[in-house]
Amino acid sequence: MTNWYETLDGTQAQVWDRLTQGANKRAHVALGTVSIDGQPEVRTVVLRDVDPKTRSLELYTDLQSDKITSLRNNPKAAIHLWDADLALQIRVQADVTILTGDAVMDRWNAVPDHSKNSYGITPSPGQPIPESTAYTKKPDPAVFAVLSCQATHIDAVYLGDIHRRAAFSQVGDWTGKWLAP
Repeated sequence: MTNWYETLDGTQAQVWDRLTQGANKRAHVALGTVSIDGQPEVRTVVLRDVDPKTRSLELYTDLQSDKITSLRNNPKAAIHLWDADLALQIRVQADVTILTGDAVMDRWNAVPDHSKNSYGITPSPGQPIPESTAYTKKPDPAVFAVLSCQATHIDAVYLGDIHRRAAFSQVGDWTGKWLAP
């Protein structure tokens, strides 16, 4: 019997399975972008949807957040997921499209009421405030955005007894290759 991490096809299937499960469980992932002044930025976001067939991932955010400014300047991102159960690190590089308005109303309507408070903070996220709680939260669908992330490259590292690393790329038609871990 072959284990998933012993073949490129098995590794790629496991990556997409774990990403899909992560979205189903609303897993927290790290999202990396580049600020407008060229500095790296990483923050924790919730993985909302994954489509292995189209190799796309979705994240939700407030349209007023700094990550939107960064992505408008450079629409590329990295997404990192660590799966402790499998000892699997997944890094996805992606081209990002920012979706808003009518294009995302179906997603907005599916967001639980208590979670909608995360989209519509005054003053906007990252702005200085005089005290730690000097802000208000009022759900506002006009500032709700979906980050549609189209995977272009995936790096998967299995850290079991014998480490293995594989890379999959849009350029290589997703066939994959082994890399030294």
